[in-house]
Amino acid sequence: SSEVKHSGNKRLPYDWKDKLFDPNFDVDRSNGGKSLTAYYNLVCCVSGTGMLSLSSVLAKAGWSALALLIICWWMTSYSSDILVKCLYYGGSTRAKTVHEIAERAFGRTGGYLSLFFNAWILLGTPIIYFVLIGENMNQLCTGTVAEIGETKWSIIFIVSVAIPFVFMKTFDNLQWTSFVGSVAMVATTLICVIVPAQDLSNQIDVVHEDVIWVGWKGAVATIAYSLGGNVVYPNCEAAMKRPQQWTLVCHFGMATCALLYIMIAIPGYYVYGEAVQNPIYNSMPFGVGRTISIVLVTINCLFSAPIFAGSFALDLEIMMGISVDRLGKTKEFIYRVVWRVFLIGVCGMIACIVPHFNELQSLFGAIGYSTSIFLIPILCFWKLTGIRNKPIYEIVGGLLTLIMGIVGLVFGTWESVKGLIEAYSE
Repeated sequence: SSEVKHSGNKRLPYDWKDKLFDPNFDVDRSNGGKSLTAYYNLVCCVSGTGMLSLSSVLAKAGWSALALLIICWWMTSYSSDILVKCLYYGGSTRAKTVHEIAERAFGRTGGYLSLFFNAWILLGTPIIYFVLIGENMNQLCTGTVAEIGETKWSIIFIVSVAIPFVFMKTFDNLQWTSFVGSVAMVATTLICVIVPAQDLSNQIDVVHEDVIWVGWKGAVATIAYSLGGNVVYPNCEAAMKRPQQWTLVCHFGMATCALLYIMIAIPGYYVYGEAVQNPIYNSMPFGVGRTISIVLVTINCLFSAPIFAGSFALDLEIMMGISVDRLGKTKEFIYRVVWRVFLIGVCGMIACIVPHFNELQSLFGAIGYSTSIFLIPILCFWKLTGIRNKPIYEIVGGLLTLIMGIVGLVFGTWESVKGLIEAYSE
C-alpha cells in the first residue's frame, strides 16, 4: 500500500476513505456498531468532571470566555477529525493508537513524546479524581465521626480502586461504567442548572465582568481539560460499522458537549459571579441538590479512575513485554501486580501530597490535554499528509490551533505551578 514519503506533496497520496474496509489494511468491522453508538461513546468520553469547572473559567476571564470556549470547541472538533484520518497514513496497516500515529510521523522520538503527554492524561486524571473524591467525602461527612480529613478519605478510595486495578488483567468488562458516568454527569448538569436558578434571589451584589484578559491565559488549559478525549478516538472509530461517517459523528458529538458546557457554565456564573467555586456545586446552598451532585460526581470518579490508569498500564505492559507468552502465567502475574501496585502507588502519593484540585486540573489540562487536542493532531496530520496540498483556510486554522495549544501549554503550566507555590506558601 502507498505511504506518505514527502511531506511537501501537493496532492494527498490517497484519500483515507480508500483504505476503509480493505482487509489487508483496515480493522475487521464485521461486528461494528452503529454511528449513533460511536456518537454516544464520544460524548461519554468527553463530558466529565471538567464541565463542573467552566463557571469558574468565566469568573476568571469574564463573559468573553464563552467565545474562547466556542473557539476551542471548533478547534477540537477539527483536530479530533483529522486525528482519526492520521490512522490511515504512513503505514502498511491502520494505526491503532495515538502513540503509533506519532511514531509514524516523527519516529521513535515522536512516539515517546506522545507517550509522555499521554501519561499526563491517563495518570493525571485519576490523581485529580482521587483528590476530588477526598474533598467530596469529607464534605459529605461534615459534623459526623466520619469527618476524618480529605487525605484519609482519598487513601480509602485509592485502596478501593487499587484492588480491581491490580488484579484485573484487562478492563473490557468495565466499559459499562461509561454509561454510569454519563448518567451521573447529565443528572449533575441538570442539578447544577436548576439549583443555582432557585438560589438567584438569595444572591446580593453579584459581580460580573465582560472581559478579564489576564484570565484568558489560564482558561485555555481548563477548557482543554473539559474537551479532552483524543486518546480513545481511535478505539471509537475502530468500533464503527460505517467509519466514513466519523467526521459527522465527531462534529455532532463535540457540539453536544459544547452545548452541555455552555448550559452549565452560564447559570453558575450568572448567579454567583466572580465568587463561583470549582466545582460549581461547592457554590450551591447546602441541601438535597448539592448532596446528590457530590454523590454522583464521586461515583463517576470512582468508576472512571481505573479505566484511565488501566489504559496506561496496558500500553506500558505491551511495551515492556509483560505477557503470558513471553514470561509464563506465574511470572506475568507477579510482574503485572508489582508494576500496577507501583503505578497506583505513585498516583495515590501525588494525590495525597498535592491535594489541590484547581491547580492540578489546570496543570494536567495544560501539559496533557492542550498538547493532545491542539498540537499532536495538527503536527502529525501535516507531517503524514503534507502541508502544501491543503487549502489556505485550513492551514490558517491549523496554525491558530497550534498557537492555542502553545498558549494553553505554556501559560496554563505557569499559572498552575504559581498557584501550587502560593498554596504551599500560605
